Amino acid sequence: MPIIVISGLPASGKSTRAHQLQEYFVARGKKVHLISENVAVPKALFEKNAFFGDSQKEKVVRSDLKSEASRQLNKQDVIILDAGNYIKGFRYELFCMTKAARTTQCTVFTCIPQEQAWAFNMQRSEPDRLDPAASSEQPLNNSNVPYTREIFDALCMRYEEPHSNSRWDSPLYVALPEDSIDLEGIYKSLFETQPLPPNQSTQNPPLGATNYLFELDVIMQDIIKEILGAAKIGAYGQLRIKGSTTKVKVATSMNPMQLNRLRQKFITSTCRASQTTPAPLEQVPQLFVQFINANTTGC
Repeated sequence: MPIIVISGLPASGKSTRAHQLQEYFVARGKKVHLISENVAVPKALFEKNAFFGDSQKEKVVRSDLKSEASRQLNKQDVIILDAGNYIKGFRYELFCMTKAARTTQCTVFTCIPQEQAWAFNMQRSEPDRLDPAASSEQPLNNSNVPYTREIFDALCMRYEEPHSNSRWDSPLYVALPEDSIDLEGIYKSLFETQPLPPNQSTQNPPLGATNYLFELDVIMQDIIKEILGAAKIGAYGQLRIKGSTTKVKVATSMNPMQLNRLRQKFITSTCRASQTTPAPLEQVPQLFVQFINANTTGC
């Protein structure tokens, strides 16, 4: 899913631009996921100014925003990440995540003089409201809660402005308060350009041998539990196993000793094969079920 990372000073119009982008891409027939810091903060039961005054609370919400964006990744829909995104290291993490997913990304910088942003901030008047019982359909949104002067100045001082010569900020679209945003240019950069190929730094490392065997054994143990559970209640015959298109044949003669012996044989055969290319873990249920069906009568 292409990602639009919105970045700017506090009260610089980030949410306004996010909703403009959302409306535009929906009109173009795209599914849009708007992920907003203004929703995530009260959802985590943090008051706005107390939140930005505590770096540990900020880390929690940044992690939540990144996780939510990662869950929504695909190549067709659009993610709009409406947050300050003032740390260039965090923007780089998002860039690596997007690159690893083989999709595209751009940055929208809501550029505004600091004092003009403060003037906009002073027009806000809503108090902070925390309501754990707020419905998911209408979550609290603290967009119109003003920053205190202390927090506003601190955020401006910490802000690391995006630059077009930084690969994690490029392509960069600068949106001044009085200007229209380049919606067509953003669309083309997301859907009419090739994503950057993933490299070693953005690829998940291969599963180590120890981890592979552990995960393999967990999958097989779960399958054995399902089979023994079916046998215990007398549900003999064809049993559907999650992850396998082949059904396992549950027989009256099946017992824990027999199935664990088959498990050890399967691990041994898999270890020999893994010296070259191990079977992907998602294929293990199918392979193990086939192995059980082929070897049950002979055990």
